Amino acid sequence: MPQLPNPYNIGTNSLPSFDTSSLSKYSTEPGVYLMKNGSGLVIYVGKANNLRQRLKQYFAARGDERPMVPFLVAEIVTIDIIVVTTEKEALLLENTLIKKHKPKFNALLKDDKTFISLMVNNKHPWPMIQLIRYKGKPKKDGIYFGPYTSAYAARQTFELMTRLFPLRQCSDEELKRRTRPCLLYGIKRCIAPCVGFCTKEEYRTFVDKAIDFLRGHDHKILKELENEMHKASDALEFEKAAALLLTLKQIRHITEGGGIIAKVGGKDCDALALHRQGGEVMLAQLFFREGKLIGSEHYSFTEVVEEDEGIYTSFLLQYYKERNVRPQEILLPMELKDRQILEEILDITLLKPQKGDKKAIVHLAEKNAKELFQQEKDENDLTEKMLLDLQETLGLLRFPERIECFDTSNIAGTDLVASMVAFTHGKYDKKRTRIFKIRDISVGDDYAALRQVVSRRLLRAKDENDLPDLVIVDGGKGQLTQAVEVLKELDIATVDVMSVAKQEGKHDKGITQEKIFLPGKSDPILLPRHSPLLFLLQRIRDEAHRKAIGFHRQRRTKRTITSLIDEIPGIGDVKRQRLLSHFGSLQRILEASEEALMEVKGINSHDVTQIKKFAKTINRS
Repeated sequence: MPQLPNPYNIGTNSLPSFDTSSLSKYSTEPGVYLMKNGSGLVIYVGKANNLRQRLKQYFAARGDERPMVPFLVAEIVTIDIIVVTTEKEALLLENTLIKKHKPKFNALLKDDKTFISLMVNNKHPWPMIQLIRYKGKPKKDGIYFGPYTSAYAARQTFELMTRLFPLRQCSDEELKRRTRPCLLYGIKRCIAPCVGFCTKEEYRTFVDKAIDFLRGHDHKILKELENEMHKASDALEFEKAAALLLTLKQIRHITEGGGIIAKVGGKDCDALALHRQGGEVMLAQLFFREGKLIGSEHYSFTEVVEEDEGIYTSFLLQYYKERNVRPQEILLPMELKDRQILEEILDITLLKPQKGDKKAIVHLAEKNAKELFQQEKDENDLTEKMLLDLQETLGLLRFPERIECFDTSNIAGTDLVASMVAFTHGKYDKKRTRIFKIRDISVGDDYAALRQVVSRRLLRAKDENDLPDLVIVDGGKGQLTQAVEVLKELDIATVDVMSVAKQEGKHDKGITQEKIFLPGKSDPILLPRHSPLLFLLQRIRDEAHRKAIGFHRQRRTKRTITSLIDEIPGIGDVKRQRLLSHFGSLQRILEASEEALMEVKGINSHDVTQIKKFAKTINRS
């Protein structure tokens, strides 16, 4: 974080254009002031018990040392005031004006913030657990749990829920059209409501358990898992017992959180804390219900003038004033000067804990604020958000943690091959990349070639329980249809699929318009040319194409070399393989000395003579 300039040395070009001689004319009554720039825009709203005294502090040499004040003062042209009679009125008016004018130097809660939560669509006949992103208030289409501090934390909880509770993970359309259970039924991750393998009452039992777990009522579930683990151990099923023990540890890690999150006296409360560097601020908010931590949220602010106390006061009014459901108390790391007025307005107890578990909770909120401040700038978090954005934009069923992309190549109508490249968490995964020789397919039948390679890869992935989250095929609707049919044939319902068609079939670098085709949609999706999602998809597809082209050239070169060696009189298959193994290439064989050639097993003087004659023929041609 770069150092902010000294408040008293902002430069002659940055001197305020506000007439400081007019400060003596302002009222000494309590009220609210609105600072405006040359365009008349409100850039900061504040309150004061004595307006004149407070405003003079902004322009005095040693009056206000907050880091962002020099930047604010440099833009002020006019200051309007509104006089009130009480501190409570000033506090309420300040909050109203901040929401109305959205000043850039105030800590402002933006309405466009994206929240990440788990949602159970309990109104559906066959509910499922989904990872949902939304702005503002969530839709009334299910029960929401969260919001979560980060996309990673939300996804980890989601993955745990899918392991614990065998609820469906397929889309509503897939649920309707299935005639036999998918892979998840075989690995006991779903009880197959799609084909009537369970009753609605049985399914609802698992739904209710999942909701209870997310609400923090996990003691009963833990007891059941412990009993099942002991039974498996007694039956010498140690692998099953070990898996259950791991699940128990994961649940306890989430629900116990170091032993303090279940020790706040059973009250509904929130804990707030912030971390700041200069004008950059991160505020963390932890939610406790029935004494248990159920979720969290965070807010980042830039160019903030307020001190910590002002940020807390502004946040409390902006966040809690309009809410119908509020916690009983809010835990803070500092005492607020306006505490009594805020408690009266919000009907909430504001508490600065001095010791014990509540103080530990505030410390936990402070730790989260500091970690989140760093995380906001972390590449992994940016990748997580980008992949979530990809899931949301394309309407994918699963979070695309692992993406596998397929491409075929048959340049000049020879050596039909294909490649599959993998990207894990947005990064190229070399270990999972594969290349394929296409078997028994006539050159030119690209659909059959693609169908074969996708089928071979997914069949093995299904057997090894190693399916990707998203399959991408290079091409248009026809290629997409082939991949969709393979998924149906293999009874795979939990893998998303799409195709990407490059503009005019080009595979060169540069900004191009891509067409993205999805199952069930007749028109392609066109992403903006500068979209990070487009760059990611291009990179994945182009890497698959590069691998396919490289493997094709390698095959063609090998075939050419083999054909040339076949023309040397007296050199059969065995001698040819020994020569290539010893020298590594045809060029080295032709350039080798007679002594070096004689070192190869099975090569005699007659063979050496024939090789040398052939080398002279090649050189002349």
